Amino acid sequence: MRILYFGILFILLSLNAFSQASLSDFKYEPSETYPFGRPNPDAPEQIKDYQDIIGLSDCKSLTRNQEGEWRKDSVDVIWRFKYIMNGMAVQDESLKADQIHTSSIRQYDKEAGKWYVTFYSSAAPSNSLTAWEGGMKNDEMILYKEQQAPNGMEGFYKITFYDISKKGFNWRGEWVDPEEKFVYPTWYLFCTKRN
Repeated sequence: MRILYFGILFILLSLNAFSQASLSDFKYEPSETYPFGRPNPDAPEQIKDYQDIIGLSDCKSLTRNQEGEWRKDSVDVIWRFKYIMNGMAVQDESLKADQIHTSSIRQYDKEAGKWYVTFYSSAAPSNSLTAWEGGMKNDEMILYKEQQAPNGMEGFYKITFYDISKKGFNWRGEWVDPEEKFVYPTWYLFCTKRN
């Protein structure tokens, strides 16, 4: 009985100590002053790769239909990027007028020298996560994930953030073969920064 009493007392004291932590203890988290958080100085320098994208952007999304033709109407998207994990990672969330919403968590691995990006979608919840891999090349953020083409050909789905500035950015998704001799764009986003 005495062991049970001390066990419960330990748990209660631990919960009390944890509950006294507040967001003010994590000064790089999003806050009223910094609604999109800030990069933590202890994070890898590459955390700033997204600095011009951080914030809220209004985008137009253009995709292909089932027949492979570009859709005539674009979809309005609000795309929000912010620093999370006390400024050690980046999260993005997109709210789309077509009600297919997405989110990603972006973490930089210093040892591997690349970004790993996990992706989530309201259209297709997944019980296992895969990561896109890549990083900055010149002035573009380029990420890859292995993906077979519909005909079974081996290759990658390649994502590129380009034309990045404080005013906005563009995004392109395309299927490429391993040598990138065959390139098939499937999705574009054209984004203007709101703040």
